[in-house]
Amino acid sequence: MVAPNAAGRRHKPVERRRLGRTGIDASVLGFGGSEIGYQSVSAKTVGRLLGSALDAGLNVIDTAECYDDSESLIGKAIGSRRSECHLFTKCGHGPGWRADWRPASLRKSIERSLRRLGTDCVDLVQLHSCSLETLRRGDVIGALEDARTRGWTRFIGYSGDGAAARYAVECGRFDTLQTSVSLADQEAIELTLPLAAARGMGVIAKRPLANVAWRYARRPSESYYQDYWERLRALDYPFLRESAAVSTALRFTLSVPGVHTAIVGTTRPERWEENAALLGAGALAATEFEGIRARWRAVAGPSWTGQI
Repeated sequence: MVAPNAAGRRHKPVERRRLGRTGIDASVLGFGGSEIGYQSVSAKTVGRLLGSALDAGLNVIDTAECYDDSESLIGKAIGSRRSECHLFTKCGHGPGWRADWRPASLRKSIERSLRRLGTDCVDLVQLHSCSLETLRRGDVIGALEDARTRGWTRFIGYSGDGAAARYAVECGRFDTLQTSVSLADQEAIELTLPLAAARGMGVIAKRPLANVAWRYARRPSESYYQDYWERLRALDYPFLRESAAVSTALRFTLSVPGVHTAIVGTTRPERWEENAALLGAGALAATEFEGIRARWRAVAGPSWTGQI
C-alpha cells in the first residue's frame, strides 16, 4: 500500500486540467506504467514510486495489458488510495505485443485488467494502437462501448497516431485521444489536436520527453530511441545542451493547445518530486514555443510521422 512521504507531508498539487468532456480533473503530469512492467521493478519500489507520485499531486496512472506485470504491480501498490487517482489502461495487445482485436478477446482483456488492477471499474479503457482498417470495421469500438455499458469503464479512448488517430477523432465515438506530442514528434499538433479540441475530447500526450533521446552522445543501440535521436540531431535545438532541457521539453508539450495531461514513466521513486518541480516555471513563453515549432516546420520531413 502506498503512503505519504517519510515526513508525513503532502506536496502542493501540480496543476490540473479538465480532461475534455470526461470531466476528469486530471493532473497535467501523469504516471506511465510501461517501465515498471518491462524492467521487473519490485512491488516495494512500485509502492514507493506511486506513493511519491500521489504525494506530489499526480492523480493520473496510465498502463496497458501488454506491459508485463504493470497492472498487477499498480493494483497492489494503490490499495486504499484508489480514490486518489484515475486509472487508465489499454487493450488489444497481449504479452509480447501480440495483437488480438476480436471483440470477445477485448472483453476478456478488460475483465483481466480489472482483476489485475484490483478494481471494479477503471476510469478509461483505450484501444492500443490498432490500425485504421481495424478501427473502420467498428466492432472494436463497439467492444469498448459494451464495456462502458457494463460499468467496467467510465470512458473509452484511442491510443495511437497518424491516420488512425485522425479517424478516431472524426468518428465521434471516443472520449479521449492518447497520442505522441514532443519536441521530436509534432505531427499531431496539426493533424488531430485542433479537431479533438473542437469536439471536446480529452487529450493525453505520450512520450512527452521524446525518450530523452538527446542525452545519447552516439546513436543508441536500442531501436526504441533511434528515431527520436536522429530527429533531435537534425533539429539541433540549442536548449538541449542546457541543464534545463528536460523542463523545456516537458513544458513544451504541456503548452501545446488541447493537451490536458502528459504521461511520463520512471522506475525511480524520487523522480516525481523532480518532475513536479520542473513544472513550476509554467508554460513556455510564446516566443520560445513558436521558435520550437518554426524549427520543426523547417526541418521535419514527410517521414516524421507520429511514433506509435
